[in-house]
Amino acid sequence: MLTLPAFIVAIALLIAIHEYGHYRMAVACGVKVLRFSIGFGKPLWRWQANPSSTEFVLALIPLGGFVKMLDEREAPVAPDERHLAFNTQPLSRRAAIVLAGPMANLLLAVFLYAGVSWIGVEQPEAILSPPPMGSLASKAGIQGGERVVQAGAVDADVSDVNSFEDLRWALTQGAINREDVRLILAGASGSAEHEVLLPLSTLESSQVDADLFARMGITGPLTRPTIGQTEADGAAALAGLLEGDEVQSIDGKPVLDGQELRRVIRASGANGQAQAQRWKILRQGQLLEFTLTPKIVTDGDTTVGRIGAFVGSRPTFVTVQYGPFEGLSRGMAQTWDVSVLTLTMMGKMLVGEASLKNISGPLTIADFAGKSAGMGVVQYLVFLALVSVSLGVLNLLPLPVLDGGHLMYYLWEAVTGKPVSDLWMERLQRGGIALLVVMMAIAFFNDIARLLG
Repeated sequence: MLTLPAFIVAIALLIAIHEYGHYRMAVACGVKVLRFSIGFGKPLWRWQANPSSTEFVLALIPLGGFVKMLDEREAPVAPDERHLAFNTQPLSRRAAIVLAGPMANLLLAVFLYAGVSWIGVEQPEAILSPPPMGSLASKAGIQGGERVVQAGAVDADVSDVNSFEDLRWALTQGAINREDVRLILAGASGSAEHEVLLPLSTLESSQVDADLFARMGITGPLTRPTIGQTEADGAAALAGLLEGDEVQSIDGKPVLDGQELRRVIRASGANGQAQAQRWKILRQGQLLEFTLTPKIVTDGDTTVGRIGAFVGSRPTFVTVQYGPFEGLSRGMAQTWDVSVLTLTMMGKMLVGEASLKNISGPLTIADFAGKSAGMGVVQYLVFLALVSVSLGVLNLLPLPVLDGGHLMYYLWEAVTGKPVSDLWMERLQRGGIALLVVMMAIAFFNDIARLLG
């Protein structure tokens, strides 16, 4: 229910901020703005203080917007208003007007990230679950139960890790930059801190995708291996398990974490045959033993085990909150980091070092909008900040139909002293539109593939 309204609000807000950046800078530079429109198509609402002032419009299709300025290239301009036209302005003013849109999105992201830091957000504590055998984390010596205190690239200073989200961010940066990451760990029983090295430089660029953390062996924070709500005819209920039971071992092998328990249950159906298992359960301080036979079901092309119960508890959460100045500093740092990360990923996709599957379209954005809104205001603000950064960075790319393309023209004009010719302008515009159409097609294909997958 939240998906469509959350998506429309997000897109309309971010486009409005972007266009408002252009509008305010144009007014500050003395350029007459004829129309400020959010959306395309049939106007739903319009307002104009007087016939010579800016007309503000809210249109039917909220997937874009524009600021129409007085310009001799688009329509005749009266001699007494020529000094108000965009095309008659000095190069520096024209560049400032174009640059103001993307910068408004980046500035919005700074304050959104800062706002989240000021409000405070509950995030899972950075306590590691037992990694699968053979994963990078397992080979590095991580056993599960360790709390990550600090993390950082091997050739840089480590930073404090306040939550599992901080850890994921550090690992993502390391994987994209193909840098090994140092983790400073505190033992589960309060033992002395020690360091492990995750060799993320060994990952191929094509492996930086949705399965990245599974390859690392760090997919989520530690959760207790408890049994939640059970189905009446499920294997767990038939064996006598109850909600709140904590699994200690299966067939003599200790179970330390909810994710590990889920892996063991799924793996029990790998050979397609149901086999009885000995489960040791802790119930109200008593150690009990049950015989449980998982049901075998088909999941895609494989067979997996199911017990008909919710598995795993909620992880331990911590409240991450910062003061006014530290929160603002963190907002600027996050906006910068996400911008650099976005450009890095785009560069790697361009040269074939990263998968084009990382490109997302409106369907994926809408899905994330709905999910984040359902999780609360803070998560929705984080989503808005992320998309705002993406919108700002995307518009700065040197593609002719984007703001970055116009800045590219102005750079040529600054170097040569002459504007780009109309012929080359037309050719570049066509090429830019073709490239954007290809990118949109890839994004839509990825969206549909994710939905069908």
